[in-house]
Amino acid sequence: MDRLWAPWRMQYILSGDEAADVCIFCKFPADGPERHREHLILHADEHAFVMLNKFPYSNAHVMVIPRAHVADPAALDEKSWSATGIILQRSIAALRAAVSAHGFNVGMNLGRTAGAGIDQHLHWHVVPRWNGDTNFMPVTGGVKVISEDLDGTWQRLRPHFEAISK
Repeated sequence: MDRLWAPWRMQYILSGDEAADVCIFCKFPADGPERHREHLILHADEHAFVMLNKFPYSNAHVMVIPRAHVADPAALDEKSWSATGIILQRSIAALRAAVSAHGFNVGMNLGRTAGAGIDQHLHWHVVPRWNGDTNFMPVTGGVKVISEDLDGTWQRLRPHFEAISK
């Protein structure tokens, strides 16, 4: 029997819905800049923030999240929509520079049935892609291989996202 070790997944599995009453997308940026690394936040401003996905689809998978706690894009005011769009645009540029991605999957899952893990606070996923990044592991093993730990990714991306603020 082959084994693929992914011990970081246990935290997710055991967490279940234990913190369903606390929105991490509201709590994490409110904890302040001193906890950004711990919370994997790469950039934050008054309208939106960017953080690494703790359970990524690929290396450097980030989420762009408006500060407003809304589940529907139509519920965002114009200023928040525009500011979040600019951060989304700049995040793609920062990732392109940082990881030399050849392309990106960008989108959001609206509602639990659409696949949203956190369905009460909308967020965009930005997933870098590279030519040839698909291999036999997902097909034969049913697993994806993430080749860098999250803290290492955060450290590598952070300088590129600091530039968003300037």
